[in-house]
Amino acid sequence: MGLHPVGIIGTGKYVPERILTNQQLEQMVETNDEWIVTRTGIKERRMAAEAEATSDLAYEAAKQAIAAAGVTAEDLDLIIVSTITPDMFFPSTACLLQTKLGATKAAAFDLSAACSGFIYGLATATNMIATGMYNHVLVVGAETLSRITDYTDRNTCILFGDGAGAVVLGQVEEGRGFRSFELGADGSGGELLKVGGGGSRMPSSEHSIATKQHFIHMAGNDVFKFAVRIMGSAAEDALAKAGLAKEDVDLLIPHQANIRIIQSALNRLNLPEEKAMINLDKYGNMSAASIPVALAEAVEQNRVKEGDTLVFVGFGGGLTWGASVLVW
Repeated sequence: MGLHPVGIIGTGKYVPERILTNQQLEQMVETNDEWIVTRTGIKERRMAAEAEATSDLAYEAAKQAIAAAGVTAEDLDLIIVSTITPDMFFPSTACLLQTKLGATKAAAFDLSAACSGFIYGLATATNMIATGMYNHVLVVGAETLSRITDYTDRNTCILFGDGAGAVVLGQVEEGRGFRSFELGADGSGGELLKVGGGGSRMPSSEHSIATKQHFIHMAGNDVFKFAVRIMGSAAEDALAKAGLAKEDVDLLIPHQANIRIIQSALNRLNLPEEKAMINLDKYGNMSAASIPVALAEAVEQNRVKEGDTLVFVGFGGGLTWGASVLVW
């Protein structure tokens, strides 16, 4: 990756305490547990407390990652928060996080690439460290999707949950670290997955609120078809760029959107399910937080060993996608 090998030197995660189960959703919309599990693989998801915002979730995950990396907040040169549910339009959630952490030397900005945001953030941070511009970068994926989910829409409300995952990136020894990134976008699919209200195109108004423009709108079938196609191909492209084969993959850490999408990626890569980190049954789709939370749990469960080849892959609104190969 250029001048210095760059890798992940610390991981952390935080999920809110409150749990929303499929059984509870049965009381809210016309659906049932069996249908949700069969179609998505999701059994429950987490919901932020009333007083919790995205920066609060990010703070808890970031503290863990910083401690695990053996650095202090003062050592951070940059904070990137990947989110589509910022605390507010501005200042950025990254700036709010910076002051909570006391990371006084760090620059800070938010990155918006929906569910691909964490991989976009990793690519950005890696290049900044590889060139010698920075030494330590905190990358956080954090979302409070419950605030933009319409709990009367049975097609979307079953999918989304809240949480945050964080990593600290730094220089690592030769032969370790990020080997490749594959990022992509197709803005022509922007209408398929969006929150239309609240921006400069459609400012908040009585009409935008009455017509539910501030909630997630998704063309489910179209997004599903896109995801099934792109997850496998993006992972294959990242492996090819890294000069590695499917057989070299020790652990796939995919975006946790839907179990059928993950299974299609495993089939494409000829990987058994035990070579994937899957936790969407507990958390649902946490957008930019899903991959870093899954990574943090894989580390907690000792499923990642030094020298292992990891593949991250995700897709999201935009439409966007990203994949990366990392030697741990």
